[in-house]
Order: sequence, then C-alpha cells, then structure tokens
Amino acid sequence: QVQLVESGGGWVQAGDSLRLSCTASGRTFSDYTVGWFRQAPGKEREFVATVSWTGGSTFYEDSVKGRFTVSRDNARNAVFLQMNSLKPEDTAVYYCAAGSLGIYTIATSKYAYWGQGTQVTVSS
Repeated sequence: QVQLVESGGGWVQAGDSLRLSCTASGRTFSDYTVGWFRQAPGKEREFVATVSWTGGSTFYEDSVKGRFTVSRDNARNAVFLQMNSLKPEDTAVYYCAAGSLGIYTIATSKYAYWGQGTQVTVSS
C-alpha cells in the first residue's frame, strides 16, 4: 500500500504560480510512476502530467505544456507540480496518483493509489 497526500493548493490570480506537493508513505514510492490529475466541478477527472519512477521522463497534457513542470525527489518520497502562468481554466481539485505504469498511461482507472486532492482556484 502507498498513501499519498497532496498539499500546496490555494487561491491565486491569473498569471500567478503555485507548487503542489505529493508526499508518499508506505511501500517503496520510487517503484512507481506518479501522475497528476485534476477535476473541475461538473467535469470528469482528467490527466495533467506524469513522471517516471526515476524522474527522468515526463509527459504532459497539451494545455499545460510549457506552463507546468512535474518532478520528483525519491529521497524525500515526494513529487511536485510547479504550475506557472495559471489560468482560470486551471481551477480544479488536483490529485496525485501512483502505479506500476508507463508514463503515457493517462487513464485514471489504471492508477492503484490516489491522494485526497488539493483545491486550486485561479481567478481572472
């Protein structure tokens, strides 16, 4: 079992930045690909970014490319999502998830472990 806890969400204005953290406990976190997903009110949960177990490979949803950066520090059992140039359409609850998967796995059903989410609100 892996327990995941997200933090770092908040309320910001368009153009601002936020850094989300996902901290893990339990089984060896470094074995897993970690994904970030988000869910806006009334919408399905959607893929944002993934990072490989080494941190050497990443994959992004098109709308966040060039604005968001995913990274990890396995020594700290943590994964980060640096979000720059935030837009109102980025408003959502952001979740991290982990699984023994490739970085191009974007289907939520494939991820075994999930955090509880952190709210990000971007005002115009």
